[in-house]
Parts: sequence; C-alpha cells; structure tokens
Amino acid sequence: MFKERIWGGTALHDQFGYQIPSKNTGECWAISGHPNGQSVVKFGKYKGRTLSDLYENNRELFGNYPSPVFPLMTKILDANGDLSVQVHPDDQYAKQHENGELGKTECWYVIDCKENAEIILGHFAKTKKELADRLEKGQWDQLLNRIIVKPGDFFYVSSGTIHALCEGILVLETQQSSDITYRVYDYERKEHSGEKRELHLKKALEVINVPNIGSKIDPIINKFGKNTITTFIQSKDFTVYKWEIHEKAKLVQDQPFQLVSLINGTGMLTANGETYHIQKGDHFILPAQIGMILINGNFEAIVSHP
Repeated sequence: MFKERIWGGTALHDQFGYQIPSKNTGECWAISGHPNGQSVVKFGKYKGRTLSDLYENNRELFGNYPSPVFPLMTKILDANGDLSVQVHPDDQYAKQHENGELGKTECWYVIDCKENAEIILGHFAKTKKELADRLEKGQWDQLLNRIIVKPGDFFYVSSGTIHALCEGILVLETQQSSDITYRVYDYERKEHSGEKRELHLKKALEVINVPNIGSKIDPIINKFGKNTITTFIQSKDFTVYKWEIHEKAKLVQDQPFQLVSLINGTGMLTANGETYHIQKGDHFILPAQIGMILINGNFEAIVSHP
C-alpha cells in the first residue's frame, strides 16, 4: 500500500523498484493490519487474505498475542521534502479522544539520506507555558531540536515527542499500528485546494511531553561468525533489530511473531522444509511456532516484534 504525500518523491521506486502511484509517493505501508492500509498475503495457503483477517481469525499464527488488533506497522518513508512538525498521542489519550485507536510510538532506521540531512527530535521548552508561547510566536529555531543524520542511524520517537523528518531522508519506520498525527507546524504549505494544511495545536499541546523526554539508544551488538545482529531498542511496544547476514546461520523464532524487511541484498530463508528467495524490498512475517530457520546470503534486514 502506497500513500501519496505533499512531501513525497520517487525514492521508493528508485531504491526498491516499487511501482509507485506518482512522483509524490511518500509512504510504503509495508506490513500493516490497519484499516487505512492493509497488507495482503502474496502467495501460499493464505494468499489474498488481509493481515487483519488473519490476525483476527488465525491468532495461533501470532502466538495468540492478546492485543485486539495487530499491534505493529512497518513503513518506508521517502522524505523528499520536509514533513510537518508533529506529535502523536499515547495509548491512553488516543483511546479517549480518537475512537479507541492505539497511540503511536515509533522509531526510525535511516536507510539513506543526503549529506547533512536533518531530523527534528524534541524541544527545548521547560514549561507548557513556554511551549505554548513559542508555538504561538513561531519561534521554531529557539524551540526545536535538530540533529544531523547519516545512513545507519537509529532514533526512538516515543509518543508525546515533537518530531519531523526533513528533506532528503529515506527511513524504515517501525511503529504502533496507528494513523494519528497532530500537526504543529507545516511551513505554511497549502493543499491542492489552495487552503493551508490543517494544524492540530490544541490536541498537540495536550500530548507533548514537557520538558522533553530524551531517548538515548545503546545498541547491543552480537556477532556470530561473519554475521551480526544489532538490538537497537527493547521497549514496551516493540523490540527492533538489524540483521547483517554474510554466511549461513541458524536462528530460532521464539517470539509470538516477527516482522522482517530486507533493506539491502539478497538471500535464502528455509523454514518448515520450504526455501524462499528473499531480496531487497521484500517484507514478511515469521509466525509463531516456526522454530528454527536457516538463512544464507548477503543482506541486511530490519526485524521487529512486540
């Protein structure tokens, strides 16, 4: 599922070969059970079924995970232009104000970016009053924390954190399965209708963490032979890894399920006696009770689970 965005571009085609709908394609919803963009099984026993249907009616595939909805989503975002400065609510606020939707904590792995590309992550206001004053006066330089990024960087963006991807960044995003965004600032951009894009300042002020809550990342790196597994984050909502595979390996899938996205290279994966060719741009789920898997090749993948 692809989403056209005012800030989108063509990187999803240029980098992954995807057949995108336009030159303003901003998002690939790669693994999603959300009603605003469903993943569909490509082949095999469950071909043609949506992820939400599988999750609802074949919960054993997901280790009988207790969440009432499929809890995670994997996206690839092409920030060809600046995204709006925004914030997402937590579960409690979303449940109360957004018809029971999940909140949205997310994280970014930088696949590629132009030199000196930036993200906005967090703010410098010490009180809600200072935050509101700076928002009202548009004092963005004094308010927003900017970070220069490079390929391979990883950032954790908890709910309540002001953030934005800026121009020239391609990221893989792992997030809670939610589609709620409160825009704080949007560079005075206009929709095709000529009207300025809607802001959501009242709700944003209610959910922004003040003072800002930082999130230091301390990756855990495990090497086995020529292969490396880096654990970026273990949070209440998800755990995210990077697999760097350069030779044969055996791995045990001992989670309720795992989401896997190849961001580079090619390889082979064998599970339950079946062997699959996998390549850059592929996304799949390793279900419960699959046990031992064999992998081989030269590839990089971002992997997550609840």
